Amino acid sequence: MVFKAADPMVKEAGSEPEIAVFNALLQLGKRPGVDFSFQSKQFGGRIDKGGRVLDFEIYEPRMGINVQGVYFHYEKGSAIIQSDIQTRAFLAAMGITLIFIDEDDALKDAKFYVREALQGKDHSRLGAGA
Repeated sequence: MVFKAADPMVKEAGSEPEIAVFNALLQLGKRPGVDFSFQSKQFGGRIDKGGRVLDFEIYEPRMGINVQGVYFHYEKGSAIIQSDIQTRAFLAAMGITLIFIDEDDALKDAKFYVREALQGKDHSRLGAGA
């Protein structure tokens, strides 16, 4: 099953790389609402001060996957990068591993990078050496 941006399951996705990751999770046998959730609010979500949103919350193992857009996550300055690093630290304190997948990698071979993420491997620009 392949989802497009107009499908109800991912209509809020807003980005092609997130849809690619969503589809890769499906291809790897993960089921929405059972094995993972999309746009999972943490610490109150975007509405609450200090709140965060995981693009994908994986229930087992406890982890999150966030898609890192080049413009919104790397080119908008150090404050955004610092926020992403803080999100990783906040989640780690809760026992949740956060893996980043860069948008160009998601578009190139989402299934490979999602499989790697599920094994705890972070190939993103922020994950270098992680």
